[in-house]
Amino acid sequence: MGASAGGGPRHITAEQAAALVKPGDWIDYGASFTQPDAFDRALAARKGELSDIWLRNCLSLKPRAVLEADPDGEVFRCFNWHFSGYDRKKHDAGICHYIPVHLGEIPHYYRRNIDRVDVAVLKAAPPDEDGCFNIGPNSLWHRAVIERAKTVIIEVSSQVPPARGTDNRIPASEVDYVIEGDGGTTPELPNAQPTDVDRAVARLIAEEIAEDACLQVGIGGMPNAVCALLLEGGARRFGIHTEMLNDGLVELYRAGRVDGSKKAVDPGLITYTFALGTRVLYDTVRDNPDFLCHAVDFTNDPFVIARNSLAVAINNTTQIDLQGQAASESDGHRHISGTGGQAQFVRGAYASEGGKSFICLASTYERKGVRKSRIALNLTPGNVVTTPRSDMMYVVTEYGIANLKGRSVAERAKAIIGLAHPDFREDLAREAREAGLLPRYWL
Repeated sequence: MGASAGGGPRHITAEQAAALVKPGDWIDYGASFTQPDAFDRALAARKGELSDIWLRNCLSLKPRAVLEADPDGEVFRCFNWHFSGYDRKKHDAGICHYIPVHLGEIPHYYRRNIDRVDVAVLKAAPPDEDGCFNIGPNSLWHRAVIERAKTVIIEVSSQVPPARGTDNRIPASEVDYVIEGDGGTTPELPNAQPTDVDRAVARLIAEEIAEDACLQVGIGGMPNAVCALLLEGGARRFGIHTEMLNDGLVELYRAGRVDGSKKAVDPGLITYTFALGTRVLYDTVRDNPDFLCHAVDFTNDPFVIARNSLAVAINNTTQIDLQGQAASESDGHRHISGTGGQAQFVRGAYASEGGKSFICLASTYERKGVRKSRIALNLTPGNVVTTPRSDMMYVVTEYGIANLKGRSVAERAKAIIGLAHPDFREDLAREAREAGLLPRYWL
């Protein structure tokens, strides 16, 4: 919509900003710590005055006031691009709903498929010397949201770490209203301590990573464990082209192990679309010229990923079947996270010259005191396939590593059974033979 008449955005209170919302409006909160807090509370206070408010957001790092004020979803209906633990709880309560998507396609959704963005509210750092509001190390799809929004509101917070990027500075001319934030600190994501299983998986992956490799790692203990093992090695010329920038990658950088000299895309720079981790991470990327934050349709484009040679993608899954399908985002019909960028990085890394994709998992999990196998003949009914069998390259558990590219269904089944916990291999082999996946003459 652009700034209000008079040469710049109008400064108003959070309550005045919330008063702009009308029944039936679609509101965008953005993602991660760009989601507003002062506005959120002011809007929640209007529950009794409103109806049919539709909210889009992603990766909520703290409770959303509008959802806490409306536990039955009578007024506020939330639609989410990727769940955090909090979002998952609200989904279980029936008031937060997942939008299936490759994360890298979301800017296109706003420009091609989404009908309305009535109000966009994003948290940003105070204006810089050029009068631009920096939304920090979280470019994602926010540029597309601003383009589509009828009204743009910035909630200013000095806690947002300004970051170098291509799309994360918002000129004042594109902002209608500015409100003051509450001064709350930027939410952190503590590092999960790697388990013995994480370390075993990480060792197998680290052995496959060459010097000059260009790294992407997902969230969780296993990918962080890989970064820790790479710190112990002698390689010093890694590149980074990732969706999420986490503490493990930043520690590689801080240790002098990253120079990006062999990258074709942003040579010498660390390429990412959002950062999530501890205060050390946020302080490291703050106005750091070695880091470049791009929109997610750039970072996650398989063709862009593949331009870097020796691209390496390391991601988690929660279940894999004997044909090599990975279910990484649901537990049956219960949604737990999101497709994210996994499938796009799997494809981009494989298409890279010398590139490798790793899908890793612990071989077992425990539920109600009973140990169960994450490797199964069939995926749990209702489970969503995140990485198809035709895209799968390396599968890694604490018991080994297998490259499935070029392997038949029978060869895949045999290899994947070898990655299972020994207590489950005999039953898996029997089930595979009974299903016709494994010839009877193969043990």
